[in-house]
Amino acid sequence: MNSTQSQKNDYWASALRQPRNMVARTAWIIAACGLVTVLAWPLRDALDPANIAMLYLLAVALVAMRAGKYAALTAAFLSTGLLDFFFIYPRFSFTVGDVQYVVTLVVMLAVALIVGNLTIILQRQAAEAIERERQSCALYQLASQLAGISSLDQVASATRDFLHQAQSCQSVLLMRRNDALQPVEQAYRLGSEMQSAAAFAAMQQSLTRHMQESDNYWLFLPLLGSTYVRGVLAIDFGTCSPAAINEKLALYEAIASLVAISVERLHFVEVAQRTQLQMTDERLRSAILSALSHDIRTPLTVLYGMSDTLLLAELSPAARDTVVAMREQALRLNSMVSNLLDMAKLRAGNIRLNQEWQPVEEVIGASIKLLGEALARHPVTVQLPPDMPLLKFDAVLMERVLCNLLENAAKYAPPSSAITISAQVDGNKASLSVRDSGSGFSENKLDKVFDLFERGNAESSVPGVGLGLAICRSIVEAHGGEIHASNCDGGCVTFTLPLGDPPVIETDDSDE
Repeated sequence: MNSTQSQKNDYWASALRQPRNMVARTAWIIAACGLVTVLAWPLRDALDPANIAMLYLLAVALVAMRAGKYAALTAAFLSTGLLDFFFIYPRFSFTVGDVQYVVTLVVMLAVALIVGNLTIILQRQAAEAIERERQSCALYQLASQLAGISSLDQVASATRDFLHQAQSCQSVLLMRRNDALQPVEQAYRLGSEMQSAAAFAAMQQSLTRHMQESDNYWLFLPLLGSTYVRGVLAIDFGTCSPAAINEKLALYEAIASLVAISVERLHFVEVAQRTQLQMTDERLRSAILSALSHDIRTPLTVLYGMSDTLLLAELSPAARDTVVAMREQALRLNSMVSNLLDMAKLRAGNIRLNQEWQPVEEVIGASIKLLGEALARHPVTVQLPPDMPLLKFDAVLMERVLCNLLENAAKYAPPSSAITISAQVDGNKASLSVRDSGSGFSENKLDKVFDLFERGNAESSVPGVGLGLAICRSIVEAHGGEIHASNCDGGCVTFTLPLGDPPVIETDDSDE
């Protein structure tokens, strides 16, 4: 709102402001009616009483505009009496000589009352229009300030300054943190338990709360976001009356709505920036992994082949042990590189599923056979229900999932301890579990063990880079399933697959 418009509004507001002093109102009545009487007295013989009555109506309208309703009623009766006393024959008497002037006096009184009442109504409407315009301009000012703000501290400061300058009150901005309210600015916080309780109730109920403590009146406005209440705006009005606050309650709720929109905008901007950084980080990581995997695989293959060639030659026992160790380390490093390459492909979304209906026991058997040496010291028990249906999955990828889970269990399980593979049908999905008798997963990492490069113990002597479980999650989620880890007498990883509508397996029951 520019300064010229503000000055105009202030002028009309002051012009429409009525005096609250009874003496001032009485002075307006006497001055207006007396001035008309003095001005009309020299013209008493030239003007008809009906015309003089018009002047008194003007005085009544002026009194109504400046002194209020009851002053206008008094001025109407006083004007009628003055007209009768000074301008209707016989003069200086309230006796009416002509009957027609009785009608004039009655009509004048009625019209004066109507004009006074209409003037007051128009005056009130004009004052309300000016106040609404002032509030709209103030809200526009606040919205303009909040639009360019980039932090919660700035939101709290701008709101506090606006309320102090425009409404002469103090404010405290409280934000929601884990079902609790915390002040944005530590220098501005609630001072009592009653205030904190009222603010928390406003947040929980999503409703405006009023509270009067000592001589101070408080208003607690919830900041309603698109999904939940993001905080509370607490306003301290000091010794202001509740009636005056209720008249402007819509304004304060609009201010709280603007603050809530600004807070939510900052939240979504932060989420968008964080998501953008994560996407960029993931793309860069996948590109690096893919490049490294391709570049390292070739020398590893050469190194592995050279190790096999050396084993065919006649070597001393010490040299043979060295070649065998070199061959095993090359094979292990090749496995890690394969995991890196597979993870890069999975993260890039370049995965195509060759799904077919097939029995799960076949892929379990193939996985156990593939990990023959790794499972040599761990007896594997398979527990499948007799009516286990066919499942639709990519056999190669599902074999990779089971191999990674079995290898992970063999790494952390005590020597000679059993590893159990079990399956069951639960509603519209089938679940498969791999359980070992080891120490299990860290309780604070159960939700993170499937992240990229995440290990149960970063300082563990067990070889690995934390890719196996991440690959398992990507493959299982590509099949439309879920995977999670738990601890129950050891470590356990369970993943689910959609049951779908498997075909019926026909059996031959004919007699030979």
